[in-house]
Amino acid sequence: MRIKFLGAHMFESKDTRLSCILLDGVMAIDAGALTSGLSFTEQERVEHILLTHGHYDHIRDVPSIALKNEHRTIHVYAIQPALKVLTSHLINGTVYPKFTERPSREKPALKLHRLEPHRPVQIGQYSIMPVPVNHAVPSVGFVISDKRGKVIFYSGDTGPGLDACWEGVKPQVIIMDAAFSNKSRDLASGPGHLCPSLLGEELVRFKRLKRYLPTVILTHLNPAVESEVKEEARELVRQLGCKILLAYEGMEVFL
Repeated sequence: MRIKFLGAHMFESKDTRLSCILLDGVMAIDAGALTSGLSFTEQERVEHILLTHGHYDHIRDVPSIALKNEHRTIHVYAIQPALKVLTSHLINGTVYPKFTERPSREKPALKLHRLEPHRPVQIGQYSIMPVPVNHAVPSVGFVISDKRGKVIFYSGDTGPGLDACWEGVKPQVIIMDAAFSNKSRDLASGPGHLCPSLLGEELVRFKRLKRYLPTVILTHLNPAVESEVKEEARELVRQLGCKILLAYEGMEVFL
């Protein structure tokens, strides 16, 4: 499994892009940087898009990739509240065309698929388990397994309380929200985000449940406090003995 971080931040600039990762060149998870992070040739390879929730920074490039690729169908998977945001506010015939009907109902540019929490689905070479996470709007993280037994967990935007996500799975990598530094701990947990100290508590519970710690990759970073988060993550490494990396645009991880 090849994981490429197209966007690893919560704010966009010439150096940072919004949330989006790409698996093996064919499956995107969130779409904040799906077109800005890929060449036209690379966009042609994308077959599936998983959305964790309906916030704009996670769905933004869905209509953009559809606009460029109307000659084929891209499949979009999300829980119902996220699909409703997408169809009501972006691909609604006003802001962007209704790509679920264009160029034709028989062969639309986008085909939407409703996901149900805790109900696994097979999408291409991947088994996907959506699991609810704690955020300001209905949201899920994804446990993703490939045919070679490689397993990752992608949290999307999430706050504390992830114990239920670990039941029955043993991921080699977990990709986690780290939007705040420890000085904003209370601000982080309110709308459903994490800081390193809150993440550390989640990892302690993970180890208690699973008897090991996976590699942790932090994403959805705030550039203004990224250096603080990096130092606080180093302290977690010293305390817990696990591997913690900060994601960046263009970063690739191979499993």
